[in-house]
Amino acid sequence: MSGAMDKLYFFDLELDQLKDYFRSIGEPAYRADQLWSAIYVHFEADPDQVSSLPKALRSRLIQDIDFSHLNAIERLVSSDGETIKTLFDLPGGARIETVLMHYDVRETLCISSQAGCAMGCVFCATGQLGFHRNLSTGEIVEQVVNYARELATQDRTVTNVVVMGMGEPFHNYDAVMAAIKRLNDPKCMNMGARRFTISTVGIVPMIKRFAAEKSQVNLAVSLHAANDTLRNKLIPANRKYPLPELIPACRDYVEQTGRRISFEWALINGINDSAENARELTALIKGMICHVNIIPLNPTPIYPGAPTTPERAQEFKRTLEESGITCTIRVRRGIDIKAGCGQLAARHAIVSDENQRVI
Repeated sequence: MSGAMDKLYFFDLELDQLKDYFRSIGEPAYRADQLWSAIYVHFEADPDQVSSLPKALRSRLIQDIDFSHLNAIERLVSSDGETIKTLFDLPGGARIETVLMHYDVRETLCISSQAGCAMGCVFCATGQLGFHRNLSTGEIVEQVVNYARELATQDRTVTNVVVMGMGEPFHNYDAVMAAIKRLNDPKCMNMGARRFTISTVGIVPMIKRFAAEKSQVNLAVSLHAANDTLRNKLIPANRKYPLPELIPACRDYVEQTGRRISFEWALINGINDSAENARELTALIKGMICHVNIIPLNPTPIYPGAPTTPERAQEFKRTLEESGITCTIRVRRGIDIKAGCGQLAARHAIVSDENQRVI
């Protein structure tokens, strides 16, 4: 998708397609390599600054190619300076969020795969917004390049990418996997496949497809409940892909790939944060090579649930570990800037009498 009907979008192009473009305007194909390197290796934002290209050619590029779909309309930095969240406008009026989290030894970027989300998870701000559209491969890639460009000015690099922002990645499977392949390419950003994590609410057919491809990309499943009665209330998709189908697919993934799977669990006070809930989870996943990431709920305006207490989180963790299941309590990041996925976009949403949508 391009920003204008008659323009190409740079980040949607593969290198061979870019070479075809240069040939079509009477330029040698090696010009594509020069531009590719300038954007993906040296993180130039403006093709007019690519000095290896003749000035007349640079002017032609600006005329023919759109070099960004991301128009930053709000940027927030947490009070501790460790989390940065940007809300972007996309062509056609869609909006997405990207979050950068600084850690001692890594820079983790949380990116979106869709504008909005059709999954409708009740505690998720993105789910409350509804679905707008899928992102193109380029729009996924550009989120990473955008922050990599910024970090490069500080002699830092993006070390990890989690596809855990707005959207259900497995409902935009081909574009997500193509984006990871591009970023993994040595001629692009050369990021190792194990530096990526895809998070899904549990789309069983796509988990099976992902397992069959034996990708080195990490897989996380947003579980949040260990029985269908509760999970149906929290995650409507569970009605289509209930736990008796989802968990065997997860076990099959581990068996086929030999890789550990992660389960995400938002701890909601009085809903899914008791020791009994932990024991139920243990019975569900015991024997699987897995890790459980638990995080106190990020509150949203519509969902009335509250985050668990530190004491209940520790008890939940202790119960899992006593059964031999490894578990980490994730620190909530950027609460003061609404860094939970969809929260900033929700603040910009207009609420109509009929529904909610991002405009």
